[in-house]
Amino acid sequence: MTEEEPPEGSLAIDTERDKLGYVMGHVGPYVQLRPLVGGREWDADPAHVRRATDAERLRAMQERTRALNAMSSRGIL
Repeated sequence: MTEEEPPEGSLAIDTERDKLGYVMGHVGPYVQLRPLVGGREWDADPAHVRRATDAERLRAMQERTRALNAMSSRGIL
């Protein structure tokens, strides 16, 4: 992992896909990211991954809360 790569557990953005995700690991040449509300991880090119800004982290937490509330109200959680 280079110093520019976000550490595991941090929130990052894949600028190539314009998607936020949690850094799950660094495997081979890729950074593995997981969607905010869970699901299948995807491999991202480290050249296109950066730490999320404060505003992006806030947006992510709002999106995650909305999704979890929606699942809870449908009896999924």
